Amino acid sequence: MGRGHPERPDRVRAIDRALDDSRFEKLVRILAPKASREEALRAHSEGYLDALEKASPSEGLTPLDADTAMNASTLDAAYFAAGGALAAVAAVLEKRAKNAFVVARPPGHHAGVSTPMGFCFLNNVAIAARHAIAIHGVERVAIVDFDVHHGNGTQEIFWGDRNVLFCSTHQAPFYPGTGWRDETGEHNTIVNAPLCAGADGELFLEALREVILPRIKAFGPDLLLISAGFDAHRDDPLGGLRLEEQDYFEATQRLVETAETCCGGRVVSSLEGGYHLHALAKSVAAHVAALQGA
Repeated sequence: MGRGHPERPDRVRAIDRALDDSRFEKLVRILAPKASREEALRAHSEGYLDALEKASPSEGLTPLDADTAMNASTLDAAYFAAGGALAAVAAVLEKRAKNAFVVARPPGHHAGVSTPMGFCFLNNVAIAARHAIAIHGVERVAIVDFDVHHGNGTQEIFWGDRNVLFCSTHQAPFYPGTGWRDETGEHNTIVNAPLCAGADGELFLEALREVILPRIKAFGPDLLLISAGFDAHRDDPLGGLRLEEQDYFEATQRLVETAETCCGGRVVSSLEGGYHLHALAKSVAAHVAALQGA
């Protein structure tokens, strides 16, 4: 998105290096396919996809807001990111994998029905959730978002959807200004557990344990999706929480355990934020290690 922008290709390179460790030699790695326009339309409006295509430049950068810009390859990358989430969902629901982690950029959770925002263009987890229901016969999907920034786009998309539970723990007040406890959706399927600036892993895990996990168990999903943002790490330059990689490991373990009781352990996690390269690499390694240990 331009020189010095935090959402940069080095993020994926850092993750790739971390997952090259011998601990992860048994991971099955596949290249993401490209999602179709029809698949993206399950979460976004036709006018919005048309606008993205029109805005996509043949060269240089086209700014869409103060911190989100497109280059000539951005739209393709967004469709491949969504396609990775779809491929992961298919692998898990077709029992070719127990769980999966999607290393994808651009991220997606700020993208709403018709709005790009916060480095996001297509909402990867939202497209994946709707795909699971439309194509794989899933009845209920739960989404857990632990990015430091509230997943306002995902919340908007599922605000009136009784078949998708969206749960988020994040810093508030903070960008993008949403994610308060009284935001519960039309069918009480939105769950927000905001954390104050400076909150540490103990408070994060408490919010997960006391607020989010009970709601997932009560909802009884057939599939659990994770919007896995790692910018709540204490070293991240874009957040104000104080998590460490062990907190991500423990949170992932708790989510996996909950999925075992609710939906046969079916979990698909997709990368969102995380902008300190070393902290991101260590946190993703902890997250994937917990998934791998399931």
